[in-house]
Amino acid sequence: MTQEQALNILKTGANVFLTGEPGSGKTHTVNEYIAYLEDHGVEASVTASTGIAATHLGGMTIHSWSGIGVRSRLSEYELDQLSEKERLVKRLTAARVLIMDEISMLSCDVLDTVEMVCRHLRRRSEPWGGLQVIFVGDFFQLPPIERRTSVPSYEQDLFVDLDAQEVESNFAYHAGAWKRAKPLVCYLTEQHRQEDGSFLEVLTSLRQGTVSALVREVLTSRKVSPEDDGITKLFPKNANVDRINDGELKKLHGQSHTYTMTSHGFAPVVEGLKKNCLSPEVLTLKLGAKVMFTKNSPEGKYVNGTLGEVTSFSRTSGQPTVTTRDGRSFEVSTAEWTVEDQGKVVAAIEQLPLRLAWAITVHKSQGMSLDAAHIDLSTAFEYGQGYVALSRVRTLTGLYLHGFNERALEVHPEVLEHDTAFRELSDDAETAFASLDQDEVESMQRDFLLSIGGNEKGGVGVSNKTQKVSTFEETRQLALDGHSLEEMAEKRKLTVGTILTHLERLIEEDALDAHADLAHLMPGVEAMAKMEAVFKKVQETEGKMPLSSARSLLKDAYSFDELRIGRLFVER
Repeated sequence: MTQEQALNILKTGANVFLTGEPGSGKTHTVNEYIAYLEDHGVEASVTASTGIAATHLGGMTIHSWSGIGVRSRLSEYELDQLSEKERLVKRLTAARVLIMDEISMLSCDVLDTVEMVCRHLRRRSEPWGGLQVIFVGDFFQLPPIERRTSVPSYEQDLFVDLDAQEVESNFAYHAGAWKRAKPLVCYLTEQHRQEDGSFLEVLTSLRQGTVSALVREVLTSRKVSPEDDGITKLFPKNANVDRINDGELKKLHGQSHTYTMTSHGFAPVVEGLKKNCLSPEVLTLKLGAKVMFTKNSPEGKYVNGTLGEVTSFSRTSGQPTVTTRDGRSFEVSTAEWTVEDQGKVVAAIEQLPLRLAWAITVHKSQGMSLDAAHIDLSTAFEYGQGYVALSRVRTLTGLYLHGFNERALEVHPEVLEHDTAFRELSDDAETAFASLDQDEVESMQRDFLLSIGGNEKGGVGVSNKTQKVSTFEETRQLALDGHSLEEMAEKRKLTVGTILTHLERLIEEDALDAHADLAHLMPGVEAMAKMEAVFKKVQETEGKMPLSSARSLLKDAYSFDELRIGRLFVER
């Protein structure tokens, strides 16, 4: 199914499972739908199973949105407590469309709990309290983490045993909430990340569970050392990540700044908090240290997974200032992690919400798109780890593979079976919608918009919401005002990649003229001349301007984002 076909189905108000291979455009399609709703006066509730995934869509975690926090189940008492939270009730009552990204990492228990909260707080008995729900993700990605069951209830909802072996499938599609939603399956089949044909064949083979001798040979050929030691390193286990990070920290000159975790409360629960907190009990930082945030900022400055670098230390408080990859800087304050039972805090820990990040786990890389990565899969222990890690990289030349074991080449056998069914269901949905008259489809889309308080002509609907400017128009205005890509991304709370996608579309629709309106973004004269010559050469031979071909001819002298900027100024 194409992105356009999926988008047309989403607009009818049907519940949908939007899936596809990495790079097939799931996030892009969701962003298009969000923009469509905004153009018609409706604000979607955008959530994800992890903080990293949430930031790609400019949303929040489903746990925070629903108010369940770290819990996977709620007692009747806890559900009533949520009903007394005015802001939470107001948020869920006002919701019309609920989007849940990275659904593969959400357990069926959590999905059922969120659905129960929606019905209870919205005071509506229909599945999901009458919301349109959109599950987004790929079950070939990492599965939900299983939780221990041999601890008291208030601990059980928090403690995660990362070394636990899977006992039984806990995928979201087993949830009663999934079945009650009866989602149409939209399986995207286009590919927009891996423009390298041979690498795409490798990933497809892994996904289909048919790893041939040729695939093994290709992967073995990438057991090479990276030319740039500064590229991202991915490992399956935290122990390897910690070893790399500690080694890199020692290489830095300058004074060390050490921050020690504090705690209080019921000792066994405190120990559980410490074990599961991503920030270490003793954190040592220096100027230039690569770091990752381990908790969502209450003010929305960062989320769990945001990457940055320590650029200074306060002379008064001693707290570090971190500059994120998109250029934002702020002083980092101590954060608190707590466990509550019956409304009382039974344990709490305090530490800076940071950890070193020269290397990160495969788990934390999910959702990222990297120009290059040094990946060690020799200790892979979970289905999907190899596939997730390898599919982070755009091209085979950007892959530096230290090693791999047999588990790294395996995907979950149950998911393999369900994937076939999902593809067939998607074909059925595509055929069914293709058989409808265009007028009938447009009528369904119009009726849904009106039912959720939108306006078919755009702007304010019957809900009297303040009129929203199109997401593309907001980007257009910022570009016309002369803002840099980083400034636009910060103001829009989007990634630079999404801003570039907006600019590409605006140019394609003649809403912007690259040379007249975006001259401030144009690369230097020498760089632009090289890019233009290569893009024209590629276009002559391939009929289009794929970034990977241009980057290869330029011998990786420019990043993919730099090439995307340059391509804006090349006549097509």
